[in-house]
Amino acid sequence: MRDGNVVVIGGGYAGIRLAKKLDETAHVTLVDRKEVFFHRIASLRAGVRPDWTGAPFIPYDRLLTNGRVAVGKAVRVDTVERQAVLATGERLPYDVLVIATGADYPEPARFVGASPDEAAKAFAEHQHNIAVAEHILVVGGGPSGVELSAEIRLARPDARVTLAHSGQELLHSTGSARAGRKARAWLESHEVAVRLDSFMSPGHDFGTYRDANGSVLAADLSFWATGTTPNTLWLRLAGHGDWLTGSGHVKVDRTLRVEGRPDVFAVGDVNDVSELKVTPAALAQAEVAAHNITSYLRSSGRHSKKPRSYRAVHRTPLIVPFGPADGVTVLPVPLGESAVLGTRTTAIAKAKTLMTPYMRRQLGYSAA
Repeated sequence: MRDGNVVVIGGGYAGIRLAKKLDETAHVTLVDRKEVFFHRIASLRAGVRPDWTGAPFIPYDRLLTNGRVAVGKAVRVDTVERQAVLATGERLPYDVLVIATGADYPEPARFVGASPDEAAKAFAEHQHNIAVAEHILVVGGGPSGVELSAEIRLARPDARVTLAHSGQELLHSTGSARAGRKARAWLESHEVAVRLDSFMSPGHDFGTYRDANGSVLAADLSFWATGTTPNTLWLRLAGHGDWLTGSGHVKVDRTLRVEGRPDVFAVGDVNDVSELKVTPAALAQAEVAAHNITSYLRSSGRHSKKPRSYRAVHRTPLIVPFGPADGVTVLPVPLGESAVLGTRTTAIAKAKTLMTPYMRRQLGYSAA
């Protein structure tokens, strides 16, 4: 017997894990504007290498056994009637609503358009632009900027590549100066120009970029890997701005409920939990939310469970590939400085496949 209607808005990493966990115990509807899961981890390589163009797209059709996937854009939440309203006009009644709309990333780590074909065309355009560019600028020295710079360098060994970062060291969000030094050493050994303390902005002339000191850099192609924006504008437009922080994240309590709404949860990049917004954290949140949603739906029954508090993931393994055969892995060590692992561990754990076989299996497909 399944308990209640659960509507999950957003089919990213947290959304699919949560929907799959609840599929046997609730009537689940997963809502996403795309007809396929977008494996964002593979998107940077897909934006550079033609043979990876299709890798980020995995259909949703085998994810749920009992529930369903509704393709559409959520535009409103009716908390009185307890319904999620889609742009198509469809109204989805809920006993529990989950906001899992994630965050918007800069290209090429973005699903562009309304269909996999349109997104693939955007990848192909990036691939072409990279193939013909003489000087490529990547702005941002976090994990995405470092990974993208490495992918570009390996695809275009003849091009000039510059990575500009506003901080004093690469990968500063990892908390490991050693990892940053390792990334810089790899990039510079592959003739990528690394500019630190270099806050870039577009210059006055087309194709030029200016740093905070006034130095001008010319490049015929640029990518900005400088952060993400939570996908919550639709909630603000729908009159739920009070659910959001100033940065646009959904305010949640320790059980991942939206503050003041016992029947509304928010998981993944979209909420205001103070932690690194990485896939392992999103999956951990989905596990806790699934337990708490089941507890809520069964609160009056003999099988009721006590809700769990989510403990923010402040130290999690972080893997940054430098192409398919190299990279750096930062592994937290209790009561000590993080361990930094290199080529072999990183290649096996992520760099070679970018977790594509794993995600295909999560969605019911073979690893190939």
